Order: sequence, then C-alpha cells, then structure tokens
Amino acid sequence: MPTPDVVERRTVLIIATLAAFLTPFMGSAVNIALPSIAADFGLDAVSLSLVASSYLLATAIFLVPLGRYADIYGRKRVFTLGVAVFTASALLSALATSGLALILFRFLEGMGSAMIYGTGVAMITSVFPPEERGRALGINVTAVYVGLSIGPLLGGYLTEFLTWRSIFLTNIPLGIYIIYQIRRHLAEEWADAAGERFDIVGSVFYGGMLLAVMYGFSHLPEPGGVAAIVTGVALSIVFYAWETRVESPVLNIPLLTSNRAFAFSNLAALINYGATFAVGFLLSLYLQVVRGLDPGTAGLVLITQPVIQALFATPAGRLSDRVEPRYVASAGMGLTAVGLALLTLLTATTPMTYIIASLVLLGFGFALFSSPNTNAVMSSVDRSFYGLASGMLATMRTTGMMFSLAIATVTFALFIGSTQIGPEVQEPFMTSLRVAFTVFAALCTVGIFASLARGRVRE
Repeated sequence: MPTPDVVERRTVLIIATLAAFLTPFMGSAVNIALPSIAADFGLDAVSLSLVASSYLLATAIFLVPLGRYADIYGRKRVFTLGVAVFTASALLSALATSGLALILFRFLEGMGSAMIYGTGVAMITSVFPPEERGRALGINVTAVYVGLSIGPLLGGYLTEFLTWRSIFLTNIPLGIYIIYQIRRHLAEEWADAAGERFDIVGSVFYGGMLLAVMYGFSHLPEPGGVAAIVTGVALSIVFYAWETRVESPVLNIPLLTSNRAFAFSNLAALINYGATFAVGFLLSLYLQVVRGLDPGTAGLVLITQPVIQALFATPAGRLSDRVEPRYVASAGMGLTAVGLALLTLLTATTPMTYIIASLVLLGFGFALFSSPNTNAVMSSVDRSFYGLASGMLATMRTTGMMFSLAIATVTFALFIGSTQIGPEVQEPFMTSLRVAFTVFAALCTVGIFASLARGRVRE
C-alpha cells in the first residue's frame, strides 16, 4: 500500500494537472473559433481581440491577490472555488447572446482561472521535495501543452460541425470531475501564511494598476490608451508606497528587489509569453483568411507547436532538477527567438512545410524554457510564499499573453483599422503580421539575457 504522503502527492498532481489542462485548452480552442464568433456577432478586429483579452485581463488582475489569499486561508479551498467558477462561466459563455455578453463571461472565466493558476503549482510545490519538484512541475506543464495541442484540433472540428458554443460545453464535465475528486480524496489543506492579514487595499491598487496598463495597451495608439497607461504607472507608484508600509502586503516587494533568481525568472517569463502567445491568434487568422483553410485544417497545422511542447516539457523539467535552470531555460529562449524570426518571412504563398518547421522550433524552444523557469521561480522562495510565487509567475504569463495580444491589436489598428478582417484586407493584414513577428523576435532576443541574469537557483 502507498504511504499517505505518496497518495497525497499523487492526488495533488492529478487534480492540479487536470485543471492545468482546462484553461489552455479553452484558450487555444477559442482562438481557432474567433472567425466564426466574429461572423456570428459581427465583431471587428479590435472587438474580436477582446474575446481573448478579457479572459487574460481578469486572470492577470486576480492572480497575485488570490495566490496570496490562498497562502493565508488555504490553497485547496481557493483551487476548488476556481474550478467551480471556471466551469460555471464556461456554461454561461456557451449561452451568450451577444459579443458583449461573451466578453463579460470570459472575464468571469478569467477570475476562475486565476484561482486555479494561483494555487495549482503552489500545491504541487507544497507536497513534492526539491529533488522531485522539477519532474512534477514538468508533468503539470505538459498538461498545459496537451491542452494547447488538443485545443486547436478539437476546437476546429467542434466549430465546424457543432458551432463554437460546443467548445465551452466540453469543459463542464471535466470541471465537475475535478471537484468530485477533490471532495472525495483530498483532505489536506495548505495555508503556510495562516494568521496573517489579507491586504485588501493593496489588492485594489494592484488590480487597478494592471487594469489601467492593460486597457491602455489594448487601445493604443488612441489618446485614451496613452492616458490609461499613464494612469497605470501612477497607480504603480501608489501601490509600491503602500506595500512598503503595510505589515502583511499582498506582494512582498523584497522578493523582487533582493531575490535575484525570483525577479529575473519572472521577467524572463513575462518576455517569453509576451513574445509567443499571439502566434496562435495571428496564425489562426492567417491560415483561414489568407490561405483559405477551414477551421479543422487550420487546427491541424497549429497543433504542431503544442505537441512538441508536450513531448519535451517533462524531460526539460527533469533536466532542471540536475542542471541549473537558467542554462536550460536560456537555451529555450534562444531557440524561440529563431523560430519567431523565421515567421517574419511569411508571405501569402509560403510553403506549409516552412510554417510547420517554424512551429516545431518554437515548440521545442518553449518546452526547454517553461518547466525549468517554473522550477526556478518556485525553488527561489520560502514555502509561506508558494501561493504568491505561483500567482506572480502566472501573472507574468498572463500579462505577457495580454501584452502579446496588445501588440497584435496595435498592428491591426495601424495597418487595418476597424475593418473586419477578410480577403479584401489581405495586404495590410500580412504587413501587420510581419511587423508583429519582428517585434516578438526582438523581445525574445532580449529575454535570453534576462534569463541568464537570474544567477544560480541552487547552492
């Protein structure tokens, strides 16, 4: 019979890994359905991007506060609530009657995702010893990539044969099953910061800061977008002043100012996701609008990258248990930069083998980066900060995703305007595509140095 510790580790890994599959599956499946959603609700290019970015915005706003809340009041409790909220909002999204309603329900879905992301990795880190942590986190990251792999393929066929609404309905049974497993098998609770006060005021400042900055990026180059970014910067100053004075801050500032490994690992994650997330969004539109592929076939092409990520994420995690994570992660960042550079050369007639080869390189680079980087973040903090560290890392991920979509949105606004994306705007669309990929490749190149600058995680 397995010991209680082994059973606990296995249960935590299973439920956290299933939940880690849910959110990326939804995101990648919805990406492939965006043209169909735009046609149903008559959304222009900028409004369409809000269907994806509203979810990311909510996730980013709530990740750190809810991660810290979980440290104080219980990670299992917040994780369970997150799965419930995510599942309920998926049902509401499937029943949406307008583009605005769908955007609002996606925002609610992002709140549920924040509760999952801010606690799942923290729970794994809580129960696995350091010498096994990279492997366990690698398995968790692999689930993310399996979700990303299945999402475009299944989402494409669901959209083609059952409409885009069926994508949201597929998440409901798995959400219910995860809650059932938690209730039946997981009695342990983790609240390593129990007794500390939750910083409500700091959480409000933090959310307002991110909301203003992200809203601003998504509305550039309009004057309102610039004003929102300035407001966000002002709120960040207020937030910093508050957090350095309050006894139990929502974000422990010294983690960023004096913990080099933690700070640069998070910065590397922000840059990496900022340079890569919109690849699926842009290529989905390219393959369907420019190349004329149906959603299912486009999904088959896009599945290449996450399949490679899923295959190599766990071995990369195991490697980071033996080799300093910064070396593995930095090599992955470099390969990702090369893959993005290849995509800057896309034309309306680029061979499909070239596109697939670029996605293979991107997938391998991202797999080498993600698991070791996650291991570096979680291994660089005390266990009383696991929820905060998990939330912070996920915030960098979702903020990077939002920033990536903002870059794509800005290029649309500059070269296409508010016109709905279609064959008639193919030339300006291709220009915006190449500009976006050029920016992403440059970002990833900078990210190599941020990844190397983290220093050693182990003594």
